[in-house]
Amino acid sequence: MAGEARIETRPRLSPEEVREVVRLVDDVTDTDGVRPLSEHVMLHLRYGGDEQARNFLLLIGDEVAGYAHLDATDAVQGASAELAVGPKHRGMGYGRLLVEALIAETSDRTRLRLWAHGTGSGAADLARAMGFERERVLWQMRRSLFAPVPEPQWPDNVTVRTFVVGEDEQAWLEVNNRAFANHPDQGSWTLDDVRMREREPWFDAAGFFLAERDGKLVGFHWTKVHGAQGADHDHEHDHAHEPIGEVYVVGVDPSMQGAGLGPALTLRGLQYLRARGLSQCMLYVDESNTNAIRTYERLGFAKWDVDVCFLQQ
Repeated sequence: MAGEARIETRPRLSPEEVREVVRLVDDVTDTDGVRPLSEHVMLHLRYGGDEQARNFLLLIGDEVAGYAHLDATDAVQGASAELAVGPKHRGMGYGRLLVEALIAETSDRTRLRLWAHGTGSGAADLARAMGFERERVLWQMRRSLFAPVPEPQWPDNVTVRTFVVGEDEQAWLEVNNRAFANHPDQGSWTLDDVRMREREPWFDAAGFFLAERDGKLVGFHWTKVHGAQGADHDHEHDHAHEPIGEVYVVGVDPSMQGAGLGPALTLRGLQYLRARGLSQCMLYVDESNTNAIRTYERLGFAKWDVDVCFLQQ
């Protein structure tokens, strides 16, 4: 029963606690086929946490049976949370116990948003059972890299090169934050966010393309590979799945919107991922961004799965 468990909260986790939570996430991922925590949460988790966030450990004795991450830093959108309960501890009320603790932590400030990853997510069932309502949906789209990848058609006077670590961070950040000024996640990155990803084993500057016009950065395509030997950011060990490429983020400066630079950059990244011998590529896009979805469909992508954000009522 849920009464056997206790919940402890803290801003940062010890190295041993990080290992235990990552092990829990690995077990959930292996069982469900989808990771229960987003990349943003996993990145901060791997470095012990964030002083502005909150980690919730659900403990049975000394065992980490569940985990939740609470981010209450967004004054506009409100607090958001993600959680995981170990496969052998499901059906005992532990997920509800974690959500009740999250609600108690945020009740004096805002309504809680709860993310559920994947169509069959237990977090989605729990959110609906606790009266949360669907607020936002992210599509995961996929494309075969065995299918032809057309040559990019570049706008006039645009040249393309790869990212240089230690030189391009600030210029990239400025274009990224202009391109995603109205985006709730991507548009508020800091230099620390960039540098944190540069330290990840999956980071590959050779797959990070920058478009310039008259010497000024005007767009980019940052690719990623999931599941490559020694370069899987999702877990501390590789899992038995074929590596898959990702259109991690494509951005175009507002001054170049409508010039066809975004599709050209996307194709350049697909060429690179295909040349690495990958068979598939994935991406995430907000369901409300119908223009982007249509563009990706024209480039051969199709809807694969969804992540859903539920809002406390």
